[in-house]
Amino acid sequence: MTRGLEAEMKGPVSGDMRSIVVFLHGYGANGADLLGLADPLGEHLPDTAFVAPDAPEACAGAPMGFQWFPIPWIDGSSEEASRAGMMRAAEDLNAFLDGLMIEHDLLAEQVLLFGFSQGTMMSLHVAPRREDAVAGIAAFSGRLLDPELLADEVQVRPPVLLVHGDMDDVVPPAALPQAAEALQQAGWSDVYAHIMKGTGHGIAPDGLNVALAFMRDRLGYG
Repeated sequence: MTRGLEAEMKGPVSGDMRSIVVFLHGYGANGADLLGLADPLGEHLPDTAFVAPDAPEACAGAPMGFQWFPIPWIDGSSEEASRAGMMRAAEDLNAFLDGLMIEHDLLAEQVLLFGFSQGTMMSLHVAPRREDAVAGIAAFSGRLLDPELLADEVQVRPPVLLVHGDMDDVVPPAALPQAAEALQQAGWSDVYAHIMKGTGHGIAPDGLNVALAFMRDRLGYG
């Protein structure tokens, strides 16, 4: 049985919703952590709403925040618990996306995922295994889970933008080329990358600008 995800939403600036961006936050954070990006992005995506769910579990490593799944080297959990948590969270996220599209009468091609850190891991795991391709994935400062399984399990290949800081000391910058290589080996043709110079584990203005251009293109703003 899936767990319902609590979420906050900011409606489109124009008042006419033609697409939606789903923010998926990192370990120990919450939906509000990324929803603040709706303000600078929304003026350039006037017909797009933004929704930011909280991950389904309270975070052992950050009691005020949430996690998509346990991380053994942070919280002392087992690899088995981490894997099981990720698979359960994938079911939760799929159910959330399905419900979101039904509620707002949207097609998958009108939905774009914007992940950060553990939220990127969820985005890159869930979206390729869905029946219909989302508009795209803006993937910040994360990595591709189980790259060796992707080629056998992929159902769709939405465009992916990988963004990473070159001074990230949480998720190594090498995760970006590793993900790009695995995606390309699994048949992706639309994989883009941007390195944020002098940036740690975060989202710098240049990375956000690149993501905005990607989102405008993928959501039909021309």
